[in-house]
Amino acid sequence: MKTIGILGGMSWHSTELYYKLINEGVQQKLGGLHSASILMASVDFADMEELQRNNEWEKASQILANLALKLQQAGADCIVIATNTMHISVPLIEQSISIPLLHIADATADAILNRGYTTTGLLGTRFTMQMDYYRERLINKGIRVLIPDESGCQQVNDIIYNELCYGDIREHSRQAYLQIIDDLHSKGAECIIEGCTEITLLVKQEDTPVKLFDTTAIHAQAAVGFALQDDY
Repeated sequence: MKTIGILGGMSWHSTELYYKLINEGVQQKLGGLHSASILMASVDFADMEELQRNNEWEKASQILANLALKLQQAGADCIVIATNTMHISVPLIEQSISIPLLHIADATADAILNRGYTTTGLLGTRFTMQMDYYRERLINKGIRVLIPDESGCQQVNDIIYNELCYGDIREHSRQAYLQIIDDLHSKGAECIIEGCTEITLLVKQEDTPVKLFDTTAIHAQAAVGFALQDDY
């Protein structure tokens, strides 16, 4: 079994879910008392959120790059960034390490294409929805990406940072997300990417007939596949 290096804490609520899903995936594949071999570096999200808010992306990326290198030196065989937004740091992290980085957008794109979809809605932080680093990864694989209008993007973002990152799940926020999902579907989105690892805490597949792609579960599954590629 290979060792998974996780860059977590952004927020710890979603990192907790990563840890659970990866261990469940390994146990499901190998049975018995098996669990995953994991190394984790977990940051203080208050510091990272301030850097995000101030557009200090290079500084934030350097922090994660340094931690990724430490995980590699400690024995990690791959790196998983347990958040969608901070995949903006991928270029700098990949310059700092020699082990694979499992990109969340690549795993999600493959899952979408395997289901036969070519147009998706994307929900996440305003950085994930509106900046190019994430959407281009999907577009380059042949997927058309739709996002909410400006007010919708702001609402999705505010709920993430003001509620979900605190583990605060509110019914009216779920309904707001479902309305945005319906709007994107009416504009041609065949499915929806839950492109923030906290969104799965709020909106689940049973809440909507529109196909959802939970990036947390998809990314965790990709990590399990990498770790066990020589074991089954």
